[in-house]
Amino acid sequence: MESTQVSTPRPIPQEAFDWYDEYAHGLIDRRTFMARLAGLASLGISLSVLTGALLPNYALAEQVSFNDPDIRASYEKFPSPEGHGECQGYLVSPTTVQGKAPGVLVIHENRGLNPYIKDVARRLAKSGFVAFAPDALYPLGGYPGNDDEGRSMQASMDKAKLEQDFIAAAQFLENHQSTTHKLGAVGFCFGGYIANMLAASIPDQIDAAVPFYGSPPAEELRANVEGPLMLHFAGQDTRINNTWPEYEKVLKENNAEYVAHLYEGVNHGFHNDSTGRYAEEEAELAWSRTLEFFERHLR
Repeated sequence: MESTQVSTPRPIPQEAFDWYDEYAHGLIDRRTFMARLAGLASLGISLSVLTGALLPNYALAEQVSFNDPDIRASYEKFPSPEGHGECQGYLVSPTTVQGKAPGVLVIHENRGLNPYIKDVARRLAKSGFVAFAPDALYPLGGYPGNDDEGRSMQASMDKAKLEQDFIAAAQFLENHQSTTHKLGAVGFCFGGYIANMLAASIPDQIDAAVPFYGSPPAEELRANVEGPLMLHFAGQDTRINNTWPEYEKVLKENNAEYVAHLYEGVNHGFHNDSTGRYAEEEAELAWSRTLEFFERHLR
């Protein structure tokens, strides 16, 4: 009898995910990132396999089609007088809800309004919320269609004005004719920071904030945070996790309402289903917790 040996793909080493995190957050440039990946060839992993696993494939990031009959999507402009003047976002409303629904601001990573974040907005609308996902890159022409260029564009922008743009977006959604004036915010990476910043900057307007692996707001704002907050952390995300003890100390001093979840063994970006960092079980658990949190505080 002949035996057939099936080769199984080698797992991507953790250092490759760590390098991608450094690259995605501007700590190393693309040349350095690719050179480090090439150095893993001695382990029998080709560069194409590594880049295919680490870099986003947005064809994978459509859990809710833009043609889904349960939602209605459009682009809407809003004023941002303290920021870049005029901005634009992706507004997705549920067609299954009679009357008004709570609003949830969806805040992208550090590269503009990419297809993954638009799909997150559609998922929220599918669950009965009015979701609004601003594109921070709109003043420069909008998300350019690839993350590398988007990341460079966003890094070139004035951070204080960007923050004001998201504050303006939150106020636009709170006052939108389709919402109940109950307002939540969910953000990922840079968007997680913005969710924390909004909870500190406009605490009377944010009724529930959910930062995914986001850094804390500026120290001078932290005393304003009252919650409710639900914070999601990735077990392998040392860079962000190291900021949590100090932030949690302030939340306790504020008697803020919060809950924090740590998902062991997963990487920063584990909710993003377009890359190899995606951890389906943990992402689904974090998302179900997020929806329950919004139901409890926004309905």
